[in-house]
Amino acid sequence: MEKTIETNRKTNGQYDPLITHPYTVKRVINETHDTFTLHLGPTNGRNTIFPFTAGQFNMLYMYGIGEIPISISGDPSKPEQLVHTTRAVGTVTKAMRGLKKGHSIGVRGPYGNGWPLDNLEGKDVVFIAGGIGLAPLRSAMYQVLANRDSYGKVVLLYGTRTPIDILFRKELERWKSRFDLDVYVTVDRAIGTWRGYVGVVTILVSRAPYDPRNTVALVCGPEVMMRFSIMELKKRGVKSEHIYLSMERNMKCGVGHCGHCQLGPTFVCKDGPVYRYDEIDYLLDIREV
Repeated sequence: MEKTIETNRKTNGQYDPLITHPYTVKRVINETHDTFTLHLGPTNGRNTIFPFTAGQFNMLYMYGIGEIPISISGDPSKPEQLVHTTRAVGTVTKAMRGLKKGHSIGVRGPYGNGWPLDNLEGKDVVFIAGGIGLAPLRSAMYQVLANRDSYGKVVLLYGTRTPIDILFRKELERWKSRFDLDVYVTVDRAIGTWRGYVGVVTILVSRAPYDPRNTVALVCGPEVMMRFSIMELKKRGVKSEHIYLSMERNMKCGVGHCGHCQLGPTFVCKDGPVYRYDEIDYLLDIREV
């Protein structure tokens, strides 16, 4: 697809991060009873297509309702296909769930710092995801698998509430079938015909095959899950400076103006959402933060 530049995207020749652009819904996938994925494309080919980094997010705007930050869960090598996965829990996301193919939605971004994948060559890479935390890690997984020979062992540890809450089920099955990727899935509560692991995702940290001395861990999920994952990784011997977290929370403007997402001296939307653990570990111990 030809990448064209839309003039109103710029102010005095400079990129304006606050301009919202119309995108068209190309596909809607219901992942679970409350989680869905939107596939978006440029409207009439008029949008500027900006490359994104795995781990970044966009602000999605429902006209007349509001906007929210959502991680990009698609393939970084295909920036013309924006993919976002979210849970229908608030006014905006519940309205988004009603979108159909051909409907319009506003997009601005991408924002934030992503996963440091270019610096991980030769390392074992362990992905640890809890619940919908798999979505922000999915784009990183695409990039790692596209350059598989550049990394050591690649391991995905994924935990969710029940088997019916598992995201990207077909894709997980494809990943499990690969000989160069180890995938472990656990559920908090087994129902139906589930015969896999039962328990929180942290039980998998000590069982997975990787060299802790040469491992970088990418972690995303509820904060309590990330705290315990860090504890288990450190017990296994993974260094604090080799652990990265996605701290997506309370983001409103995307550019550090509103202050809603302030985390100590940093702003999650600008300085994150991906942080190296040893740079913010002291903040995670402060309850008020």
